[in-house]
Amino acid sequence: MPTIHKLLTEAIPELEAAGVATPRLDAEVLLAHVLGKDRGWVWVHPEAVPSVEDEERFRALLARRLKREPLAYLLGEWEFYGRPFFVTPDVLVPRPETELLVEAVVAWARERRAAELADIGAGSGAIAVTLALELPDAQIVAMDLSPHALAVTQRNAERHGVLDRLTLLEGDLLEPIRQAERAPLDAIIANLPYIAEEEYPTLMPEVREHEPLLALRAGEGGLALIRRLIADAPPLLASAGLLALEVGMGQAERVVSLLKETGWRLLRVIEDYGGIPRHILAIAPRED
Repeated sequence: MPTIHKLLTEAIPELEAAGVATPRLDAEVLLAHVLGKDRGWVWVHPEAVPSVEDEERFRALLARRLKREPLAYLLGEWEFYGRPFFVTPDVLVPRPETELLVEAVVAWARERRAAELADIGAGSGAIAVTLALELPDAQIVAMDLSPHALAVTQRNAERHGVLDRLTLLEGDLLEPIRQAERAPLDAIIANLPYIAEEEYPTLMPEVREHEPLLALRAGEGGLALIRRLIADAPPLLASAGLLALEVGMGQAERVVSLLKETGWRLLRVIEDYGGIPRHILAIAPRED
Protein backbone atom coordinates (compact mmCIF):
# COMPACT_ATOMS: atom_id res chain seq x y z
CA MET A 1 0.00 0.00 0.00
CA PRO A 2 1.62 3.30 -1.09
CA THR A 3 2.14 6.10 1.41
CA ILE A 4 1.25 9.74 0.85
CA HIS A 5 4.92 10.40 0.12
CA LYS A 6 5.07 7.69 -2.55
CA LEU A 7 1.83 8.81 -4.22
CA LEU A 8 3.08 12.38 -4.43
CA THR A 9 6.58 11.51 -5.61
CA GLU A 10 5.02 9.50 -8.44
CA ALA A 11 2.37 12.08 -9.34
CA ILE A 12 4.48 15.24 -9.37
CA PRO A 13 6.82 14.29 -12.26
CA GLU A 14 3.84 13.00 -14.26
CA LEU A 15 2.11 16.35 -13.90
CA GLU A 16 5.32 18.19 -14.73
CA ALA A 17 5.76 16.11 -17.89
CA ALA A 18 2.17 16.87 -18.89
CA GLY A 19 2.92 20.60 -18.81
CA VAL A 20 1.01 21.45 -15.63
CA ALA A 21 2.36 24.75 -14.31
CA THR A 22 2.23 23.86 -10.61
CA PRO A 23 2.70 20.09 -10.39
CA ARG A 24 3.52 19.86 -6.66
CA LEU A 25 0.67 22.15 -5.64
CA ASP A 26 -1.84 20.31 -7.80
CA ALA A 27 -0.80 16.87 -6.56
CA GLU A 28 -0.96 17.93 -2.93
CA VAL A 29 -4.31 19.70 -3.33
CA LEU A 30 -5.88 16.71 -5.09
CA LEU A 31 -4.65 14.25 -2.49
CA ALA A 32 -5.74 16.49 0.38
CA HIS A 33 -9.16 16.83 -1.26
CA VAL A 34 -9.55 13.06 -1.55
CA LEU A 35 -8.49 12.55 2.07
CA GLY A 36 -10.75 15.31 3.37
CA LYS A 37 -7.75 17.12 4.84
CA ASP A 38 -5.87 20.33 4.14
CA ARG A 39 -2.45 20.55 2.46
CA GLY A 40 -0.76 21.12 5.82
CA TRP A 41 -1.95 17.73 7.03
CA VAL A 42 -0.56 16.08 3.92
CA TRP A 43 2.83 17.73 4.50
CA VAL A 44 3.18 16.51 8.08
CA HIS A 45 1.90 12.96 7.47
CA PRO A 46 4.03 11.71 4.56
CA GLU A 47 4.06 8.13 5.88
CA ALA A 48 0.28 7.89 6.25
CA VAL A 49 -1.28 5.19 4.08
CA PRO A 50 -4.51 6.16 2.30
CA SER A 51 -7.25 3.56 1.96
CA VAL A 52 -7.59 1.64 -1.29
CA GLU A 53 -10.69 3.68 -2.13
CA ASP A 54 -8.90 7.00 -1.53
CA GLU A 55 -5.93 5.88 -3.59
CA GLU A 56 -8.23 4.96 -6.48
CA ARG A 57 -10.05 8.30 -6.26
CA PHE A 58 -6.75 10.16 -6.26
CA ARG A 59 -5.46 8.28 -9.28
CA ALA A 60 -8.73 8.94 -11.15
CA LEU A 61 -8.52 12.69 -10.47
CA LEU A 62 -4.83 12.69 -11.34
CA ALA A 63 -5.60 11.10 -14.71
CA ARG A 64 -8.05 13.91 -15.46
CA ARG A 65 -5.54 16.57 -14.41
CA LEU A 66 -2.93 14.98 -16.68
CA LYS A 67 -5.38 15.70 -19.52
CA ARG A 68 -5.24 19.34 -18.35
CA GLU A 69 -8.74 19.46 -16.92
CA PRO A 70 -8.76 22.51 -14.60
CA LEU A 71 -8.05 21.80 -10.96
CA ALA A 72 -11.15 23.76 -9.95
CA TYR A 73 -13.44 21.41 -11.88
CA LEU A 74 -11.84 18.40 -10.23
CA LEU A 75 -12.38 19.91 -6.79
CA GLY A 76 -15.87 21.19 -7.62
CA GLU A 77 -15.19 24.59 -6.07
CA TRP A 78 -12.77 27.49 -6.13
CA GLU A 79 -12.03 30.45 -3.88
CA PHE A 80 -13.00 33.99 -4.82
CA TYR A 81 -12.71 37.02 -2.55
CA GLY A 82 -11.85 34.69 0.31
CA ARG A 83 -14.98 32.55 -0.08
CA PRO A 84 -15.62 29.13 -1.67
CA PHE A 85 -17.75 28.97 -4.81
CA PHE A 86 -19.14 25.93 -6.57
CA VAL A 87 -17.79 25.61 -10.11
CA THR A 88 -18.69 23.22 -12.92
CA PRO A 89 -17.62 22.98 -16.59
CA ASP A 90 -20.67 25.17 -17.36
CA VAL A 91 -18.88 28.23 -15.93
CA LEU A 92 -15.47 29.85 -16.03
CA VAL A 93 -13.16 29.31 -13.12
CA PRO A 94 -13.13 32.60 -11.13
CA ARG A 95 -9.86 34.47 -11.64
CA PRO A 96 -8.01 36.33 -8.87
CA GLU A 97 -7.66 39.45 -11.02
CA THR A 98 -11.44 39.78 -11.14
CA GLU A 99 -11.36 40.38 -7.39
CA LEU A 100 -9.76 43.75 -8.18
CA LEU A 101 -12.79 44.70 -10.27
CA VAL A 102 -15.17 43.72 -7.47
CA GLU A 103 -13.09 45.61 -4.93
CA ALA A 104 -13.30 48.80 -6.99
CA VAL A 105 -17.05 48.45 -7.57
CA VAL A 106 -17.70 47.82 -3.87
CA ALA A 107 -15.75 50.95 -2.89
CA TRP A 108 -17.66 53.04 -5.45
CA ALA A 109 -21.03 51.58 -4.44
CA ARG A 110 -20.49 52.19 -0.74
CA GLU A 111 -19.62 55.82 -1.37
CA ARG A 112 -22.57 56.23 -3.73
CA ARG A 113 -24.89 54.10 -1.56
CA ALA A 114 -25.81 52.22 -4.71
CA ALA A 115 -28.93 50.09 -4.32
CA GLU A 116 -29.38 48.40 -7.72
CA LEU A 117 -26.49 46.67 -9.49
CA ALA A 118 -26.36 44.18 -12.35
CA ASP A 119 -23.75 41.53 -13.15
CA ILE A 120 -23.84 40.77 -16.88
CA GLY A 121 -22.54 37.31 -17.71
CA ALA A 122 -22.77 36.03 -14.16
CA GLY A 123 -21.33 32.55 -14.73
CA SER A 124 -20.60 31.01 -11.33
CA GLY A 125 -22.08 34.04 -9.62
CA ALA A 126 -18.75 34.94 -8.05
CA ILE A 127 -19.18 38.63 -8.82
CA ALA A 128 -22.92 38.88 -8.12
CA VAL A 129 -22.80 36.91 -4.88
CA THR A 130 -19.74 38.77 -3.64
CA LEU A 131 -21.42 42.11 -4.36
CA ALA A 132 -24.47 40.97 -2.42
CA LEU A 133 -22.30 39.93 0.52
CA GLU A 134 -20.20 43.10 0.54
CA LEU A 135 -23.18 45.42 -0.06
CA PRO A 136 -25.90 44.09 2.26
CA ASP A 137 -28.36 46.89 1.41
CA ALA A 138 -28.15 46.37 -2.36
CA GLN A 139 -30.23 44.34 -4.78
CA ILE A 140 -28.29 42.48 -7.46
CA VAL A 141 -29.42 41.31 -10.90
CA ALA A 142 -27.41 38.33 -12.18
CA MET A 143 -27.80 37.80 -15.92
CA ASP A 144 -26.42 35.05 -18.15
CA LEU A 145 -27.21 33.63 -21.56
CA SER A 146 -26.68 30.09 -20.25
CA PRO A 147 -29.36 28.52 -18.03
CA HIS A 148 -26.74 26.03 -16.81
CA ALA A 149 -24.51 28.88 -15.64
CA LEU A 150 -27.44 30.53 -13.88
CA ALA A 151 -28.07 27.27 -12.04
CA VAL A 152 -24.54 27.49 -10.66
CA THR A 153 -25.11 31.13 -9.72
CA GLN A 154 -28.23 30.07 -7.82
CA ARG A 155 -26.36 27.32 -5.96
CA ASN A 156 -23.72 29.79 -4.86
CA ALA A 157 -26.28 32.40 -3.84
CA GLU A 158 -28.00 29.77 -1.71
CA ARG A 159 -24.68 28.63 -0.28
CA HIS A 160 -23.86 32.14 0.89
CA GLY A 161 -27.36 33.11 1.96
CA VAL A 162 -28.05 35.94 -0.50
CA LEU A 163 -30.53 34.39 -2.92
CA ASP A 164 -33.28 36.65 -1.58
CA ARG A 165 -31.36 39.68 -2.86
CA LEU A 166 -30.48 38.26 -6.27
CA THR A 167 -32.69 38.32 -9.34
CA LEU A 168 -31.61 35.71 -11.88
CA LEU A 169 -32.34 36.59 -15.51
CA GLU A 170 -31.59 34.49 -18.57
CA GLY A 171 -30.92 36.09 -21.92
CA ASP A 172 -28.65 38.13 -24.16
CA LEU A 173 -26.74 41.01 -22.58
CA LEU A 174 -29.10 43.74 -21.34
CA GLU A 175 -32.33 42.57 -22.98
CA PRO A 176 -33.56 40.57 -19.94
CA ILE A 177 -33.06 43.62 -17.72
CA ARG A 178 -34.97 45.77 -20.17
CA GLN A 179 -37.83 43.29 -20.32
CA ALA A 180 -37.91 42.89 -16.53
CA GLU A 181 -38.06 46.69 -16.17
CA ARG A 182 -35.23 46.71 -13.63
CA ALA A 183 -33.82 50.06 -14.81
CA PRO A 184 -32.52 52.49 -13.74
CA LEU A 185 -29.50 50.67 -12.36
CA ASP A 186 -26.80 52.33 -10.30
CA ALA A 187 -24.09 50.12 -11.80
CA ILE A 188 -23.53 47.50 -14.47
CA ILE A 189 -20.61 45.13 -13.98
CA ALA A 190 -19.54 42.88 -16.83
CA ASN A 191 -16.82 40.27 -17.22
CA LEU A 192 -17.90 39.36 -20.73
CA PRO A 193 -16.22 37.02 -23.21
CA TYR A 194 -13.26 38.91 -24.70
CA ILE A 195 -11.09 36.26 -26.38
CA ALA A 196 -10.56 37.04 -30.05
CA GLU A 197 -11.11 34.25 -32.57
CA GLU A 198 -7.50 34.54 -33.69
CA GLU A 199 -6.24 34.28 -30.10
CA TYR A 200 -8.26 31.23 -29.11
CA PRO A 201 -5.87 28.55 -30.46
CA THR A 202 -3.03 29.98 -28.35
CA LEU A 203 -4.81 29.58 -24.99
CA MET A 204 -3.67 27.08 -22.38
CA PRO A 205 -5.29 23.63 -22.75
CA GLU A 206 -7.12 24.09 -19.42
CA VAL A 207 -8.98 27.03 -20.95
CA ARG A 208 -9.16 26.08 -24.63
CA GLU A 209 -10.25 22.47 -24.15
CA HIS A 210 -12.29 22.57 -20.96
CA GLU A 211 -13.82 25.95 -20.11
CA PRO A 212 -17.12 26.91 -21.83
CA LEU A 213 -16.70 28.48 -25.27
CA LEU A 214 -19.78 30.62 -24.72
CA ALA A 215 -18.00 32.43 -21.89
CA LEU A 216 -14.74 32.94 -23.79
CA ARG A 217 -15.00 33.72 -27.49
CA ALA A 218 -16.05 37.17 -28.68
CA GLY A 219 -15.49 37.37 -32.41
CA GLU A 220 -12.70 39.01 -34.36
CA GLY A 221 -10.74 41.34 -32.10
CA GLY A 222 -12.58 40.10 -29.00
CA LEU A 223 -14.67 43.25 -28.49
CA ALA A 224 -17.99 42.35 -30.12
CA LEU A 225 -19.94 42.02 -26.87
CA ILE A 226 -18.17 44.86 -25.09
CA ARG A 227 -19.02 47.22 -27.98
CA ARG A 228 -22.68 46.25 -27.75
CA LEU A 229 -22.75 46.74 -24.01
CA ILE A 230 -21.15 50.19 -24.19
CA ALA A 231 -23.74 51.25 -26.78
CA ASP A 232 -26.78 49.79 -25.01
CA ALA A 233 -26.04 50.49 -21.34
CA PRO A 234 -26.65 54.26 -20.97
CA PRO A 235 -30.49 54.20 -21.07
CA LEU A 236 -30.54 51.55 -18.31
CA LEU A 237 -28.24 53.43 -15.93
CA ALA A 238 -29.21 56.07 -13.42
CA SER A 239 -27.65 59.53 -13.66
CA ALA A 240 -23.89 59.18 -13.15
CA GLY A 241 -24.31 55.40 -13.17
CA LEU A 242 -21.25 53.17 -13.35
CA LEU A 243 -20.11 50.73 -16.02
CA ALA A 244 -17.34 48.41 -14.82
CA LEU A 245 -15.64 46.14 -17.37
CA GLU A 246 -12.99 43.46 -17.41
CA VAL A 247 -11.08 43.36 -20.71
CA GLY A 248 -8.40 41.22 -22.29
CA MET A 249 -4.70 41.85 -22.66
CA GLY A 250 -4.08 44.71 -25.08
CA GLN A 251 -7.75 45.74 -25.25
CA ALA A 252 -7.89 48.51 -22.65
CA GLU A 253 -6.71 51.33 -24.90
CA ARG A 254 -9.27 50.48 -27.57
CA VAL A 255 -12.09 50.17 -25.04
CA VAL A 256 -11.18 53.50 -23.40
CA SER A 257 -11.21 55.17 -26.82
CA LEU A 258 -14.59 53.65 -27.59
CA LEU A 259 -16.01 54.88 -24.28
CA LYS A 260 -14.76 58.41 -24.83
CA GLU A 261 -16.04 58.47 -28.40
CA THR A 262 -19.53 57.58 -27.20
CA GLY A 263 -19.70 60.13 -24.38
CA TRP A 264 -18.72 58.06 -21.35
CA ARG A 265 -16.55 59.70 -18.69
CA LEU A 266 -13.54 57.58 -17.82
CA LEU A 267 -13.27 57.09 -14.07
CA ARG A 268 -10.43 54.65 -13.65
CA VAL A 269 -8.29 51.99 -15.37
CA ILE A 270 -7.03 49.26 -13.04
CA GLU A 271 -4.02 47.05 -13.70
CA ASP A 272 -4.07 43.39 -12.73
CA TYR A 273 -1.40 41.64 -10.67
CA GLY A 274 0.81 41.39 -13.75
CA GLY A 275 0.64 45.12 -14.49
CA ILE A 276 -1.76 44.65 -17.43
CA PRO A 277 -4.61 47.21 -17.76
CA ARG A 278 -7.50 44.86 -17.02
CA HIS A 279 -10.49 46.75 -15.58
CA ILE A 280 -12.18 49.93 -16.76
CA LEU A 281 -14.66 52.03 -14.78
CA ALA A 282 -16.66 54.70 -16.56
CA ILE A 283 -19.60 56.97 -15.79
CA ALA A 284 -22.63 57.03 -18.08
CA PRO A 285 -23.01 59.85 -20.60
CA ARG A 286 -25.15 62.73 -19.42
CA GLU A 287 -28.56 63.13 -21.01
CA ASP A 288 -29.00 66.53 -22.65
